[in-house]
Amino acid sequence: MTSSCRRGLHVTCRYISHVGFSVSTTFILICTFIYSHTSRRRMASSCRRPEHSAPPDVFYNEEEAKKYSQNSRMIEIQTQMSERAVELLNLPEGQPCFLLDVGCGSGLSGDHLSEEGHYWVGMDISTAMLDVALDREVEGDLLLGDMGHGMPFRPGTFDGCISISALQWLCNADKRSHSPPKRLYTFFSTLYSSLARGSRAVFQLYPENSEQLELITAQAMRAGFSGGMVVDYPNSSKAKKFFLCLFAGVTGVLPKGLGSETSDRTISNQVQYSRQRCRFKNMKGKSAKKGRDWIMDKKERRRRQGREVRPDTKYTGRQRRPHF
Repeated sequence: MTSSCRRGLHVTCRYISHVGFSVSTTFILICTFIYSHTSRRRMASSCRRPEHSAPPDVFYNEEEAKKYSQNSRMIEIQTQMSERAVELLNLPEGQPCFLLDVGCGSGLSGDHLSEEGHYWVGMDISTAMLDVALDREVEGDLLLGDMGHGMPFRPGTFDGCISISALQWLCNADKRSHSPPKRLYTFFSTLYSSLARGSRAVFQLYPENSEQLELITAQAMRAGFSGGMVVDYPNSSKAKKFFLCLFAGVTGVLPKGLGSETSDRTISNQVQYSRQRCRFKNMKGKSAKKGRDWIMDKKERRRRQGREVRPDTKYTGRQRRPHF
């Protein structure tokens, strides 16, 4: 029991003795206090980022690893992000490639690579996650290792690299000897030599703040990579995803993020002025009619947020006939 819980329980007991409740009521009040205190602590711990809770090899234990093979929602999200990462790799069609999956976990992203006809090697620091991958009988080869120590592969081995929700762990110092800038540079420099010239590396990550993004990007550029950040659905708080797209040996054109396309209609920087006056006096408190322009703006806004929107037709925004 924490000190704050003990103090709160002491105050509660003093209040109960002062008022003079019965034994049953006293028991109920004490149990209610303890439950509310533990639930608040549980909520506070669930809101924390995983890398702030424990090191990756401790956080991804057997209980956490089971979620990646049993939780359908988690499997769906991992598969979608893997599909997007492979799309950003821009691999040649109809040609199998040899890819590296950093932070492969239970092999969910590797399953998508196998479905696309590619060969892959997965690397992870968690033995529990790799055990789940072995139980699932994934097709790729698995390697236990810390990506902060570097990539133990020969130069030019891989045709590309993907990583799903793993890179942000390098920004945390779990030991006194850990230096996030040094570990990031060691990882990127050894990865750069492991990739073939002209290949790409795509990292899906959850950055904590802008400073963390700058740190990761700076160390990648220092190691020799070119490229930058691709943000999918930047106008949505839930669907927004960050992808670090890096080029090895060449300078390529950075892909555009999904949902970032601007509308074809040109928006003037000046205030739209019209001589026509709106007759609000005769509306008697009713809201203004929402015309075609308002509907088109709303549909465009929802597309940028990554939501499902029906395609525009000639009937969009058209007023219906009056009913008898």
